[in-house]
Order: sequence, then structure tokens, then C-alpha cells
Amino acid sequence: MVFLHALSDFIECDFAISDSSCSYWYEGRCLQSGARLKLPRTPISEAIAHGLMQQLANNDCYSREGKMYGILLVELPNGEQRVLKAFSGLLNGCSVVEGWVPPIPGRDEVALEEARTLAELDTIKQEIITLKQLTERQHYQTLFDEFERQLQVMSDRHRHCKHQRQEKRQQVCNTLTPEALTIALEQLDEESRQQGIERRQLKRQQNEVLQPLQQLIAATDARISELKQRRKALSRQLQAQMQASYSLTNFSGRSQSLQQLMPGGSPTGTGDCCAPKLLHYAATHHLKPLAMAEFWWGASSGNQDKISGEFYGACAERCQPLMGFLLSGLRPISIPNRDFYITNPLSLNTLTHLRSSNESNFPAFPSIKGEIPIIYEDEWLIAVNKPAGLLSVPGRYGDRQDSVLSRLRHLLPDGMALVSVHRLDQETSGILLLARDRQTHRQLSQQFQQRQIHKVYEAILAGAVKVEQGVIDLPLWGDPKNRPEQKVDWQHGKPSLTQFQVMVREQDYTRVEFTPLTGRTHQLRVHAADVQGLGVTILGDRLYGCCAVTSRLHLHARELRFKHPQLEKTLHLQAITPF
Repeated sequence: MVFLHALSDFIECDFAISDSSCSYWYEGRCLQSGARLKLPRTPISEAIAHGLMQQLANNDCYSREGKMYGILLVELPNGEQRVLKAFSGLLNGCSVVEGWVPPIPGRDEVALEEARTLAELDTIKQEIITLKQLTERQHYQTLFDEFERQLQVMSDRHRHCKHQRQEKRQQVCNTLTPEALTIALEQLDEESRQQGIERRQLKRQQNEVLQPLQQLIAATDARISELKQRRKALSRQLQAQMQASYSLTNFSGRSQSLQQLMPGGSPTGTGDCCAPKLLHYAATHHLKPLAMAEFWWGASSGNQDKISGEFYGACAERCQPLMGFLLSGLRPISIPNRDFYITNPLSLNTLTHLRSSNESNFPAFPSIKGEIPIIYEDEWLIAVNKPAGLLSVPGRYGDRQDSVLSRLRHLLPDGMALVSVHRLDQETSGILLLARDRQTHRQLSQQFQQRQIHKVYEAILAGAVKVEQGVIDLPLWGDPKNRPEQKVDWQHGKPSLTQFQVMVREQDYTRVEFTPLTGRTHQLRVHAADVQGLGVTILGDRLYGCCAVTSRLHLHARELRFKHPQLEKTLHLQAITPF
């Protein structure tokens, strides 16, 4: 099989990139030396990935399931450059596909056991689906609702009768003789007792009808729980076997099993992701890695919350723990505040000059913490220049744990006390503020809530904006059935206000300065894209309809001005727009 592909298979022969920046680093520490090793995602690797996306789009077999794909730009011993490509897991049920790097060795050793276990897991899955669709569940709910309706009607009638009895008691006490009064009151009491009996009879009937159904449903739920426990045990058993048999090799020539690398256990699928497959293949075939890029293609599934065509970094649970070992053997280069591996001078990331209105508060160049530039730091807070593609805080699921907050918590001595004061979208770059203690967090959060913090964003819009400046006032609402997309909704939406100013028009694009006066999710993105707003999407915003092929969302949090809660002076932070 052919696994090494020419660059011309993905990009034009005369393709050239003037941008030498790096949008993401695959990184880890060498297990022997402790040196921080890094491999970049560069514009050329992203361009190659976009070429692969075009190929995937033209072949229906790649649209059947959503999954991660990746490319690795490598250098042969003779100096020529080639491209490796990989998919995560299985592709349409196959682990070996022509033109794609093969799975990591060891899978064949457990192939029979894996097939048997997967078949049993599928049987368990189908039984769980059948049990969840038990018709008695709907029948129980229908009967329960009907009894509840009858009880409510009865309660309303009894309440009305009770009110009438109270009025009648007052009336007869004033008009009847003692003997007649006694008889009348006994009649009213008897009416009350009969209504109590009537209610108890209906409740008894409800229990007699529903109890058998409840018992059946409880037994079914117990069976589902039993099946889930069995499924969990089978998955763990198979994973342990695969971890023991999977063998990874790094660039120093050392090989270790997943079980050795992650003795505490690892999630299902570890070793089947794109990055380990690509790096293992390169290491075992004496190929020098230059840059790598991974992206999602196809519809999201299960707990995945990924967008087709978007780039993603190494997943925190499966790939990140392996990076230090996989990159070992590559040459680390040290410059002030940075240790990283680089194979191509064009991959060096030019440090952006970041400044504030008070220059004395900032170094001439930012310090670097895990490739996150820190533009301001004191004993109470930290401001960083978040790169595009990195989450502000960890996500809900295991593959979305890599973030600014999690990296700083790992890298800083007092990192575990850090709390993010606000958030930026994963695709947005720019200034992110974090507090080092709860009091500072509370005070800064109050400033955000009271709209006392001045924020300025810069964006490139994928079209011509007709007006020069103005205010967009469109209420936004997140439809729970279509997360994470937001939309304008005049009935359910929350007030959302944005000031805008056109900075410059560049051919078919418009550079715009946004000043959000509220802080709704995706506020600037929707206010730009919606026809009631500017009617032009931000360049690279695929979620809201931009079809242009570009490496990122062109939205940057450029300025942040606020009163320091402890120093009681105004800080004006700025991060120069990288596009």
C-alpha cells in the first residue's frame, strides 16, 4: 500500500504561504530529560488538511459517519516532503484502508477477542434499546395521567362541596332547632366521609392498575442496569487486553505498550486516534515530522459537540498523555521562556507585541506558559492572549478538557486556585482574564455583570458591510434542540446590544470593530451574520454560514479596559490582532 502522498495531491504546486505563524502546538514532556517537546500546526499543514477535506467531500463513503481525520507533513531522509493521512478508529468498519496509515501494531493480536466482544456489546446495545422502548412504559404513563386527571377533577369537586358545607353549617346553626341541627350536621359530616371514601377508592383502583406495570418497568430497568454493568465490564476487559498488546514507538526508537504508558488505565479508543497513528508510523519509518493538523469531518454523534471542517487539538484524555513519549527523540530548541521542537524555520511563531496603556506594567514581549502568552500578571489576576482553537475552560466531556484554564492550572505553582472570570468562544482569539483568588473573581465578575468592563473586538467579515457604524439591538436565544447555535428570537431572546464601526474595506471583505455592551453567547457572530444585523458572516464562521475556506474564525478580543479591584487603577490591556 502507498501511505506517503505528494503535497500536490492536496495543494497546488505553486502554493505559497506568507504567514509563518503557528495556530496550535502538539506538546508533551520527554519522559527521560523532562524537556518540553512540541510539534506545530502551521498554515501549510492546515492547507493540506483543507485539501483532504475537499477529497472527503467528493466521496460519499466519508459522509456516513462523523470522525476525526489528520495529516502529518514529514520529511524523508533525502529531504523531500510527503504527507501521511489517518482516520480515528474504524472507517466504515475497517481498520486498514488503502492510502491511510495502518493501525498501531497489536490490534491483530486481539482481533478475534475484539470481534467477539464487539458482537456481544452490540447484542447488549440492541437489548437495551428494546427494553427502553417497552410499550408498557407509555401505557403506564397514559394511565397515570388519566388517574391524575380524575383525582384532580374529584379534588376540585370535593373542594367545592366542602365550601358549600361550610356555608350550610353557618346557615343551619342560625335557623334550626337543636334536634334538627344535630341531624343536619350529621348529614353534612356523612357527606364529607363519603367523599373521603370515594377518594380512597380511586387511589386504591389507581394502585391496583398501575402496580403491576410499575413492577414490570422496575424489573426492566433493573435488567437495563445489569446490561450496562455487563457492557462496562466487557469494555474494560477488552480495553485492558488492547492496552497490553498495543505497542507505540517514538523517535528515539523506544517502544512501550499502552499499559506501560498509562498504567492507571485509559479511555476506550486510546491509540486509535489520528495523532498517535501518524507519529508512530513516522517514527517506525524514519520520517521527520514537520507539522500536523487534525479536524472533524461529518455529523456530530453521541457526546461529540464538534463542527465539520473545524480543527481540533490533541484530546486531553486519550492523546495528550501520550505526546511526551511519542515526541521523544525529537530535538528540543530553547529560547527565552520557551522550549519546543521545531523542524522548519517557517513554523516559528512570531511573538506578538502586546501592550497596555501603562507600558511599565508589561514586558516588551509576553511570557509564555504552555504556548499561552501572558500579557499581564500580578498576585491577584492574570490576563492571557488566548489562541484560536483552544477552549477557555474545560468542556463537559472527556475529549474537551484541554483549555487555557487546565493548562495554566497544570503549569503554574498556584494554578489550582485560578478561576476564569469570563470566556471566549473556542474559535475566538484574544484577551482572557483569570482571577487568582475568589475575592478578585467575585469583584471582576461584578464588573462584567454591571457592564463596567469595556471590551473591543476586531473581525473580518466575509462580504461588504453597507453602513459605516451603528448599534445592533437583537435579542438572542439558544435553542436547546440545536446547540450550540444561537438565533434572534423576539419572544424568548435575552437583550443583546453591540456597537460597530467599519475600520476598512479590503476588496470583498470588511474589517469591523465591535464593542459589545452585553455578553451573550455568540453575540458578535449572530449580530454580524443575521439579516436583521449586518447580514454578513464573520470570515471562517462555518456555524453561521460562512463557506470560505480559511484556517480560523477571524474574530479577536483586542482590548479590555477595567478597574483593578485591588490596585484601584484602570488597566487597559491590548493584544494586536493576528490577522
